[in-house]
Amino acid sequence: MDAMPRPRLALVHDWLTGMRGGEKCLEVLCREFPGAPIHTLIHQVGSTSPEIDSHPVKSSRLNHLPKIERYYRYLLPLMPWAARWNVRDCDLVLSFSHCVAKAAVPPPGIPHVCYCFTPMRYAWHMKEQYFGSERVSLKTRGIDIILSRIREWDRKISTRVTHFIAISRTIRDRIRDSYDRDSTVIYPPVDTKFYTPTNIRRENFFLVVSAFAPYKRLDLALEACRRLGRKLVLIGKGQNLQKLKNQYAGDDRIQFLGWQSDQTIRDYLRRSQALLFPGEEDFGIVPLEANACGTPVIAYARGGATETIKPLAGSAEPTGVFFDEQSVDSLVAAIETFERSRSAFSPLAARANAQKFSQDRFRREMLDYISSVLAEDGQRQRRAA
Repeated sequence: MDAMPRPRLALVHDWLTGMRGGEKCLEVLCREFPGAPIHTLIHQVGSTSPEIDSHPVKSSRLNHLPKIERYYRYLLPLMPWAARWNVRDCDLVLSFSHCVAKAAVPPPGIPHVCYCFTPMRYAWHMKEQYFGSERVSLKTRGIDIILSRIREWDRKISTRVTHFIAISRTIRDRIRDSYDRDSTVIYPPVDTKFYTPTNIRRENFFLVVSAFAPYKRLDLALEACRRLGRKLVLIGKGQNLQKLKNQYAGDDRIQFLGWQSDQTIRDYLRRSQALLFPGEEDFGIVPLEANACGTPVIAYARGGATETIKPLAGSAEPTGVFFDEQSVDSLVAAIETFERSRSAFSPLAARANAQKFSQDRFRREMLDYISSVLAEDGQRQRRAA
């Protein structure tokens, strides 16, 4: 595609309220297609990078609600109503979706490529992690009814997508399970030019960099480090932050820093003994950012981490340690295994592993895929003519 004129792209993203993994994927395409319009539910001005903010952003009616960025996640039942994007004047629609972005309606005959982070976790595969497993009540029945209708809507609007890209083999399986559709795997980008190792001496603490959501299972990291008497530094914010801070108040080995800049995160990654990653993730960019800094990872052996981390058991150049059960005992055992085997982990091996997932690789694979879709669409139009 680099030698060809750039096609007109319309970009769609669920919401723009911060720079997380999904926004980092969008950012790469924004650099490649300057001026491409971005359709989204909610746009919090200044919350994303200059590359994204420089594009014309078309938000939904939800964006007019006061202080919507504080509570938009609770408006899930309204999102299908708000996600009515009739995209015009483009050669291809590219949506980045873990919720409703794939609902965008392309112009007649125009391909719609969905870079799918996951089918809605809370509706399809991770309901208990989000809502708990409470006994049957009016509340749980109401949630079940709402989620059933959302799944029905989600399956229906998936037909608007002509091509699915999955962020991992884990998500490829979920797409097949939810929508009965095949997909191509293109792993998200890791900024290996920014996340780099240094000669800074490692300090005696473990690190968590994460949103404070229930399914992240940060409770396991906290309890495991408390049981072992290890120092733990946590960077991030979210709905569970205050609850966990209250629970571990007074323990001087536990340090909550809130959300921090990328520069601060990089500094802590470079100095920590290892990153703890106790949740089941769709892909997980943070473990690879840790590896890019030469830092090993102790991760739950499910989801995207199994595709990116080389485990101590069975790898000549390991980049981390897995634990098999989401329990404190299992994580404690993994930390102890790591501490006994520190000499097996090479910063150079970790760095080399992360470089396989670089931004340049993501850019090249995405542009090649877009070119192939447009070439396929051109052939279809010529046959029709």
